[in-house]
Amino acid sequence: MPEQKWPQLLWVVRHGQSAGNVAREAAEAAAHPWIDIETRDMDTPLSALGERQAAALGRWFGQMKPSSQPNVVLCSPYVRAVQTSRILLDTADIDTSAVTMQRDERLREKEFGVLDRLTKVGIRQKYPELSKQRAHVGKFYFRPPGGESWCDVLLRLRSVLDTLTREYRQRRVLIVAHQVIVNCLRYLLERMDEQQIMEIDRGTDVPNCSVTSYEFDPSAGRAGKLLPRLVNFVAPLEEAGARVTSAPDVPAAPKS
Repeated sequence: MPEQKWPQLLWVVRHGQSAGNVAREAAEAAAHPWIDIETRDMDTPLSALGERQAAALGRWFGQMKPSSQPNVVLCSPYVRAVQTSRILLDTADIDTSAVTMQRDERLREKEFGVLDRLTKVGIRQKYPELSKQRAHVGKFYFRPPGGESWCDVLLRLRSVLDTLTREYRQRRVLIVAHQVIVNCLRYLLERMDEQQIMEIDRGTDVPNCSVTSYEFDPSAGRAGKLLPRLVNFVAPLEEAGARVTSAPDVPAAPKS
């Protein structure tokens, strides 16, 4: 039988609620064009609720046998993702000396360029021509000036999958990142097309601190592959009484 090239387990987690999520919700509710937050997006920390969400998820991981817990953690370098990772591991009481930890810039949030910190109202007011262009080419392919399209994000994530199969075979890998990263990894691992992933994106936002997971199945194809087990799983938060939230991050773009 061919050697297993995939991790044994893969968990993909969106960070906990951030101060940016809170600011965005307030701006959208008031129909303001700008999201009132002073920090760079990458420096935006978790909110108090986000910290509780990360701790609740950590308790869920802590209930696993040590042989089933993550032994590799890859996270976005953005502060909210790093904080989520640290709180999760601390609460789970996972021995970090036995865990490979790496901040990976390929897992960063999708870059929105000139649309950064604009609400839906602000985008329509400031860049009406971009709204028209986006409507024409579609969300999947649209790249704002200075920003990225979904295809750009997918390109960097393809190299992340190469890293998983090269360096973390048979390991138990936890990825902590952002909403678009969760959906784009689903696109790649579940072999979706544009229509399928855009339908998922239109349907609902990825909840903060939700878990999407995959497990290696040796019977799936000649060399086996990762098969989905959980999708946007929020039961650990609900059981801990931590409110489930799902607002998009600060760089706003309207759904199509």
